[in-house]
Amino acid sequence: MLYSTCVAELGESETRRAVHELTLPFAEIPLRRGISTLAFSSSLSGYLEAIQLESARQFQLDGIITWDKAKYSQSELPVYTPRELNHLTEKASLLDNGTPIPFLDLRAQHHSTYNEIDDRITEITAHTAFILGKQVEEFEKRFAEAQEVPYCLGVSSGTDALHIALMVLGIGPGDAVIAPASTFMATAEAISLCGAVPVFVDCDEYQNLHAGRARELLEGWGSSGKGGRGPALGRLRVRAILPVHLYGHPADMEAILKLAEEYRLEVVEDCCQGHLASWGGKKVGVFGAFGAFSFYPGKNLGAYGEAGALVTCDAELYRKARMVRQHGEIQRYHHEVIGHNYRMEAIQGAVLSAKIGHLERWTAMRRAHAALYNALLENVEEVEVPMEHPNARAVYHLYVIRVNDRDGLQRYLRDRGIVTGLHYPVPLHLQPAYASLGYREGDLPVAERNAKRVLSLPMYPELTDSQVRRVVEVIKAFLARKRN
Repeated sequence: MLYSTCVAELGESETRRAVHELTLPFAEIPLRRGISTLAFSSSLSGYLEAIQLESARQFQLDGIITWDKAKYSQSELPVYTPRELNHLTEKASLLDNGTPIPFLDLRAQHHSTYNEIDDRITEITAHTAFILGKQVEEFEKRFAEAQEVPYCLGVSSGTDALHIALMVLGIGPGDAVIAPASTFMATAEAISLCGAVPVFVDCDEYQNLHAGRARELLEGWGSSGKGGRGPALGRLRVRAILPVHLYGHPADMEAILKLAEEYRLEVVEDCCQGHLASWGGKKVGVFGAFGAFSFYPGKNLGAYGEAGALVTCDAELYRKARMVRQHGEIQRYHHEVIGHNYRMEAIQGAVLSAKIGHLERWTAMRRAHAALYNALLENVEEVEVPMEHPNARAVYHLYVIRVNDRDGLQRYLRDRGIVTGLHYPVPLHLQPAYASLGYREGDLPVAERNAKRVLSLPMYPELTDSQVRRVVEVIKAFLARKRN
């Protein structure tokens, strides 16, 4: 009704322009808890001020900033002048000290990209092309450019991207694929979905696949690439190695590629946490036959649902993967191979296309937060902070420390409003789903020890320095109590 009234008074063109101008400031607001989510006032009057208040209510904002508080004397929301807001920010009493710090704040990112995403989604609904289409094609092009790779295929999830890669490479029953024990379940699931068997190795000091341990495994397997550890594995053939760029830190691709060349292994990179990460100046995803990415909402580049991508430098592999993505089609209703429905939705392509222009800046912010965490925790003996290899550029999808009494620290932080995560509390070789492989506790000691000690601290671009400092202060307070 409000919009209709404004159209009647001002005309549709002027009303649309005014509404657009009203929403533009949202992209510049650093969203935080407390008085954080703010609606900026413009020098508008009458109906347009009413639109502004209605927008604030619909966005569930917490306050309004204006030079003229009298205009908002009837507002249900708190009203601040810029001077008052600055005073509150300096004190930080409302912003940080007494308010929760989330592990991840997707709402903040939503507000910074809302207008562009809304325009793109409106275009999709107008044309009703909801699967693949030009929005997905645009994203594929832009993501390929960002990752410095010739070919990109938008798919339905990161797990599906891994599955497609292994299918195209012909991985199947009787095959084994080397994978790290410290990673998310999807890495191993993709192997199992092909009918192959994951063979787990321990991790290095960066919590990635240990190339030296993989070499020992292969040497024990025999020069023919056949054999196996224990009757559960039987006489499998090692066909591939699947390194994961865990937490956004690249695996040692130099050592892994050397190993793969010696043993004639296919390499598929799990880049689901590694958007824009690089090793030796080269972006992840270009080292192996394929690189698989996830755009789960909480990732460094996140969709509004499930989505993923597969990148490759090989035109023929790209052609085959493209067929597998859509039921093995080479053209409509002509199916060359058995495929699946792994298509990306147009809406996800639109969201990702809108967000990808921000990814470099968001990555720089993550790296800055990690640097501050590292500096503040540098002299805390009980805490192991994540290291960065000299050849690596990490992107800190997660900031993961290692500490004794991890569970006690997590509870202490939670009781003080700081949300943390566990990535991952059970290594894959000890998961019940893989009990049939015959692994026992003690087989992969580094991964097992890490699983008991890892704690993921809040990490997202919109995190503030004062929030990082508060997290560290609470950690230090917990450790001081433990010492006493």
